[in-house]
Order: sequence, then C-alpha cells, then structure tokens
Amino acid sequence: MIGKEEIRKLLDAKRISYEWIDHEAAYTIEDMVRMGLDKDMDVAKNLFLRDAKGEKHFLVVVRADKKVDLKAFGTSFGLARLSFASEERLKKHLGLKKGAVTPLGILNDTEKKVTVYFDKDFLGMDRIGVHPNDNTASVYLSVKDLFDIIKDHGNELEVVEIPH
Repeated sequence: MIGKEEIRKLLDAKRISYEWIDHEAAYTIEDMVRMGLDKDMDVAKNLFLRDAKGEKHFLVVVRADKKVDLKAFGTSFGLARLSFASEERLKKHLGLKKGAVTPLGILNDTEKKVTVYFDKDFLGMDRIGVHPNDNTASVYLSVKDLFDIIKDHGNELEVVEIPH
C-alpha cells in the first residue's frame, strides 16, 4: 500500500511543488477548519461511493464547503442509486480508512476501476489540499499536478459539475 511517506517520495521524484503540514488526525472537514487547515477553502471533501449493485465505485471530490446531492449526481451520470461505500470497500479499493479519504488513495487502486469525479469548481483554483493517504498530514499542491498523478496512474478522471 502506498502511504504517507511514499506519497512524499512520489511528489519529490516528480519534482512537484507542494506544502506539507503534519497535524493531529483530522477525520472531518470540521476538524480541518478547527485546526486552520482549510486555507481559503481549497481543501477537498471526498466521497467514496458505490452503485446499487456494488459493482462500480466512484470517488467524488468537491470543495470543502459544498454539499453533494447524491440522487441528482447519480441521475446526471446515469448511475443507479448511489450510496456511500462501506469501510471494507474503502480499504479494498483505495487502501484507506474512514476519515482519511483522499484522491491520492487512487494510487492504491491496483485494478484502476475507481472512477474519479472532480467538481469543476477546482478548475479556477491554484491549489488543492488533500490528505497524503493518512489523515495526520495535509499536502497542498496544484490542481493540475493532482490531476496528472491520477491520470498517470491510469484511473478515469472526469471534471464535471457536481449537483448540490
């Protein structure tokens, strides 16, 4: 599994500019705000979802201050009855535990089956803050660099308008 230190090594190897902050465990956006880690609300909120049959999995990434209408999202993209995936599925597909969901978890998706949906709100932002596969740190990097990491890994990534 790719963890926090492997993420740091990957960013350094790719010569990606980033800011790294170690902190106490942050399980929610509210925890991040309380610790002052929400830096202009460029922190990502991540939802790991599954379809009705549990055959397809999705990582939906929105700004911390945005709520997601799951029914409208599913309808918009032809996905039947979306729901939150179990902690077992989260561990199996992204190698993560509840409270540490991050787009960088995609690097643990060896089968490259999880589709990543980023809200188009990120397109106008210089950077994004995410956990480096561990909720005791946050890494702030350019949105483009994060997109490139995901695409280079081979997962499908779509930038769309997420209904709220």
